[in-house]
Parts: sequence; C-alpha cells; structure tokens
Amino acid sequence: MSWNLRGSYVETCSCDLMCPCSLSLDHGATYDFCRVTFAFDIHEGAVEGTDIAGCKVVIIADTPKVMTEGNWRVGVFVGDEADDTQFDQLVRVFSGQLGGPMAGLAPLIGDVLGAERATIEIDHDGLRHGVRVSGGIDFEIEDIVPFGVDTGRPVKFDGMFHPVASDLTMAEAKHSRINAFGIEYEGRTGLSTSDFSWAA
Repeated sequence: MSWNLRGSYVETCSCDLMCPCSLSLDHGATYDFCRVTFAFDIHEGAVEGTDIAGCKVVIIADTPKVMTEGNWRVGVFVGDEADDTQFDQLVRVFSGQLGGPMAGLAPLIGDVLGAERATIEIDHDGLRHGVRVSGGIDFEIEDIVPFGVDTGRPVKFDGMFHPVASDLTMAEAKHSRINAFGIEYEGRTGLSTSDFSWAA
C-alpha cells in the first residue's frame, strides 16, 4: 500500500483575503461557511504500482464556519486523461483511504457528494494560476507580491497545517465561477505552490 505524488497545487475559497482557515482550521471562516476548491496537477507519481503522472484532481468542499467541527460536503473530479485504474487509485488517495495527508482530513468529511470524470485544465503563467473543470469550475488566482518588494517574490505562509504543504504562497482571486456538486460560491482568496510532494 505505497504511493507517492509530486506536482503543483492551486486553491481558492470564499473567505476574504486572507482566509482565517488557512491560518488555523479551528479559526472561523469570514462568513458562516468556507467553500473551497483544491486543484492538483500531478507531474509524477505512482499508487500501488499504477503510474499516475499527468493526472489531475480537483476537490470542492462546503464546510462549516469552523472547519474542525466536521460535516464537510465534498465532491471529487478526476481528469478524463485517467484510465479506470488510475481513476480508482486517485479516488482512494484523495479520500484518505490509503493514508497520507488527506487521511488527516477524512474524519471531518460528513457527506461525499460523488467522484466524477471531467476535463480539467490547470495553467500556470508566472504569478497567475488558472483552473477550469468541465463540471462547473473556472477560476484564476494571482500570487501576492507585497508592496515595496523589488524582487517580485510573493508572500508565503510558513508553519501552516494544510494537507498540501506547510509553506504555501498567498494569492487573491482575479475571477471565479464555481458551481459544482451543488456547491456554489465566489472565490476571493487563494493559495498555490509550484511543488508539493506526498508519500505514504
């Protein structure tokens, strides 16, 4: 039951800049809920011997104001480039069934809304990151370079409790249209990383 993933990651959520949940899951969201989309572009990896390089996964979630209260509603999209075996293995990894970072979030999920195939596009252009899913997701975020920083280096948070990494780049949403699995919201803030690495 071994697996590993490496790739890039993009997220947007309904909280105002910056998302309190990103600081700590037990901090209340900006509103009475947090709705979030996680997008994974897998550059290399294998799950129990199945090569999954080139696959994409997008998860959409509707959570309470305080995420640690649980009862998350979650839907999963797997890119249509995945064959049946890749699809099944990716659903197992991203539902937490095979351990790893997502297993830490699995107890918070109250309702799995489904896992579907979709056409997923994840684009990176410097500070900008776009995600489009044929199931009803279209957003773009831009990494935040602080005023007065001449190097162009965007802001990173270090020491986060996040399934992807502990040091993610802060971003803001430039546009969003998100309505999937009955979860609809306007993305306002975001996170990104050019390199995440998981193994179990």
